[in-house]
Amino acid sequence: MAITDRRSGEERRKSERFRVSCEVEWENHAGIRTGTMSDISSDGCFVLTSGDFANGEKVFIYIPIGDGTSMRLAGEINNHVFEIGFAMRFVEMTDHQRQFLDDFVKRNREVQK
Repeated sequence: MAITDRRSGEERRKSERFRVSCEVEWENHAGIRTGTMSDISSDGCFVLTSGDFANGEKVFIYIPIGDGTSMRLAGEINNHVFEIGFAMRFVEMTDHQRQFLDDFVKRNREVQK
């Protein structure tokens, strides 16, 4: 099921987001922490977590691949809620990372149909 975006204008998301529940690790200046990715799109995601982070900060998210490894994606926090989590926009992606993300989003979109 797609998530409804109630924002308008420049605040509005460019890509449709889909619900997901995926345990991830994320990293910033304070180190590596755990969280739960709660939604995903080809442009970004939301991570439920606590920690020390701020809007505009660069972070890395590690999405499990399934064989004990993970895909590292860079992003920038564009919205955060204290003690709840943060929304991040993916940045600086290689072709390989983009293909992984597109496949990951597609799999989660199909699960919700």
